[in-house]
Amino acid sequence: MTPIPADLLYIDTHEWVQVLEDGTAHIGITDHAQALLGDLVFIELPAIGEHMKAGQECGVLESVKAASDLYSPVAGVVIALNDGLIDAPERLNSDPYAAWLLQIQLDDSHALDSLMDADAYAALLANE
Repeated sequence: MTPIPADLLYIDTHEWVQVLEDGTAHIGITDHAQALLGDLVFIELPAIGEHMKAGQECGVLESVKAASDLYSPVAGVVIALNDGLIDAPERLNSDPYAAWLLQIQLDDSHALDSLMDADAYAALLANE
């Protein structure tokens, strides 16, 4: 299992957030999520310009054995998609912490305070 990066924030549905210097955030799935799903074959993401609420469904990940909803950990407007993953979703399986799915312009950076750090996320996994 890949170590849980300490520089990311997490939610209990196994998505991560990386806050960038410009006040935007990348969103992706954790190693645990990709392991549960298995080999990913399809990704559906929201449209650029769509406003997400924290906890809102913002996409679908499909693998050879399951489909799973993707949830936005934060509120904001989608400003970019990682188009390379649309054509090669299996990249999420090989390096889920480098393969961000979407980029959001955050509505409120204070909302990040409610997200888990790496230690809290590790504790969540230990209790599953």
